[in-house]
Amino acid sequence: MPEIYFQVHVPIRNPARPEQRGLHVFAGSAATWSAALRIARETCDAEVAAQEAGLPALGRRPDGWSARGLRPGWVLDWTAATVDAWAQDRTLGLSKSHLP
Repeated sequence: MPEIYFQVHVPIRNPARPEQRGLHVFAGSAATWSAALRIARETCDAEVAAQEAGLPALGRRPDGWSARGLRPGWVLDWTAATVDAWAQDRTLGLSKSHLP
């Protein structure tokens, strides 16, 4: 199956200031919607672990995914994440919500 370029949108919030909310976007290639969500989460988890260990940012993975700009202490709501696939003309296609 050819790989498709995806964006994974994950709602974020600051537990210290509940009025501060946002969206973190991960992007990269994957074979399926579920693979894109899994890779985004793995990329995020690795970056958080590096931050917590005091290591420099990991940067882009060999497969193109990265987790730049993560806000330390903010909570990502993976249950509310959505996945968008890019169409061949580089516009976003249909969204597919993550279902637990």
